[in-house]
Amino acid sequence: MDYKKVSIIIPVYNERATVQIVLDQVKAVSIGNMEKEIILVDDHSTDGTTELLKNLNDPQIIVFTHEINLGKGGALHTGFKQASGDIVVIQDADLEYDASEIEKVIAPFLEQNAHVVYGSRYLEKQGLSFWHSFFNRIFTGFSNRLTGQNLTDIMTCYKAFNRQALSSVVDKLESKRFGFEPEVTAKLHRAGFTIIEVPVSYRPRSRGEGKHMNFKGQVESLWALVKYSLLKK
Repeated sequence: MDYKKVSIIIPVYNERATVQIVLDQVKAVSIGNMEKEIILVDDHSTDGTTELLKNLNDPQIIVFTHEINLGKGGALHTGFKQASGDIVVIQDADLEYDASEIEKVIAPFLEQNAHVVYGSRYLEKQGLSFWHSFFNRIFTGFSNRLTGQNLTDIMTCYKAFNRQALSSVVDKLESKRFGFEPEVTAKLHRAGFTIIEVPVSYRPRSRGEGKHMNFKGQVESLWALVKYSLLKK
């Protein structure tokens, strides 16, 4: 397949301290001869992030701002609708994931004819704490049992799709918050796409550093996992 453009979608919520660093990293990523499109979706930040993004003056960066907070899934819905790339990659704005590894996530599209690629934090040992990994392993294991997949990390930020795969599910996505992760995984599988995983590094931030996922988000994700894996929708 002839890929000419990569869209990198960055959902942003109260990331004033890190978003500029992430943007610099994303701009530095090498994607060969392909064009790069960077889409920022500010999900109604309240810490000055909105003002910072309004002052960006870079033709490579497109910024969309939500008038109300919709959640990560809602921000991604906005980004997907605006993205024009042949490959679409999700990048978080909090420095937990090293943006230079976008190159690794894109590689299977070019080398293995992949349709969907996830960056897994668990393909290589990284010394992550038991509790940090606990819920993710439950979600991923449960997802695998319900869908027949053999993945290691459905809750990863790094999800990438070619245009064919994304177009097959984007209008069916419903989850506006953290339920997006299991929902998109289930619907991609139901649409017949194989998900390829590549190892990526990870530096988890603490609650004090602004970690957004909490127990409520975990419960929401678990319900979404059951709902979208079992229901034919």
